[in-house]
Amino acid sequence: MEVGQYIGALRDQGAPMAAAAERAGLNAAVPACSPWFVKDLLRHTGYIHRWAARHITECPADVLDGPPEAEILAGGAADPDLIAWFLAGHAALVEVLTAADPGLECGTFMPAPSSLAFWARRQAHETAIHRADAESASGVRPVYPADFAADGIDELIIGFGARRRYAPPGGPDGGTLHVLAADTGDGWYVEAREGRMQPRRADGRDLADHPAADGADGPGRAGCTVRGPASAVYLFLWNRSGPAPADVTISGDRGLLTPWRSGVRVRWS
Repeated sequence: MEVGQYIGALRDQGAPMAAAAERAGLNAAVPACSPWFVKDLLRHTGYIHRWAARHITECPADVLDGPPEAEILAGGAADPDLIAWFLAGHAALVEVLTAADPGLECGTFMPAPSSLAFWARRQAHETAIHRADAESASGVRPVYPADFAADGIDELIIGFGARRRYAPPGGPDGGTLHVLAADTGDGWYVEAREGRMQPRRADGRDLADHPAADGADGPGRAGCTVRGPASAVYLFLWNRSGPAPADVTISGDRGLLTPWRSGVRVRWS
C-alpha cells in the first residue's frame, strides 16, 4: 500500500470507532482488552494519535518516550467530552500526515520505506484494531477491505513478530506456522527458532512446491496452517476474535499457535 492509502484507511476508521463507542457506552467492557472499558480504549487511542502526530511535527531522531498506561488512562477529556476529544485527535493526526513532507525523517521502531510510511501504516492499523475493540463491546466484528487486512497481517508478522521483545516464551525450536489470506493469496511462514520468531513472506516457490502448505514439517511445509479471509485472519492473529472464528480454518498441530498467541502481543508498556 502507498502512504496515501494508509492515510485514507486511517481517516476511514475514526468515525466508525467513535460511533461504536457511543453505541456500546463508555462504561461497557472491551472483551479483548480486559479490564478496559470503552472509555479507557478511547483515552489510549486518543493519546496514541497525539503521540504519533508529534513525531511528524517535531521530527525527533528517536521514538518519543511516553507515560505509563495508567497515566494515559487517567488523562484525556472528561467522560462527557471524551468522544469529541478522541475525534479531534484523530482528525489532527490525519491532517498532519496528509500535510507532511514525504522526505521527513524521524524516529521509528520498525523498518519502512520512509518515516512517513511507517507512521501512516502503524496508525492506520492501530486505529483499525482498536475500532474492532470498540465494536466488540457491543458484540460486533467489523470486516476490513482484504488488501488492507492482508497488509496488517504483514505488519504484524514481519514487523512485530520479528522483534526480539516479542520472542516466543520458551517455545521449542522447530515447528513452522503458515498463515494464508485466502482471498488475496498472500502468505507467511513463522518458525520458532533460536529463541525468537523467524518470519518470512511466502513466495512463488512455496506455492509451486507445496500448494497446500500444511502437513508434516519440512522445507516449505508447515506443521500448522491458519487460513481464511484476510479480514478474519487479521483479527484472529491480533487476538481479537477468541480461539478461532468460524471462517478461519486451522489445520495441523494447533500447539504451534501457542507461542504466537501468548508471545506476540503488542502493548504500550
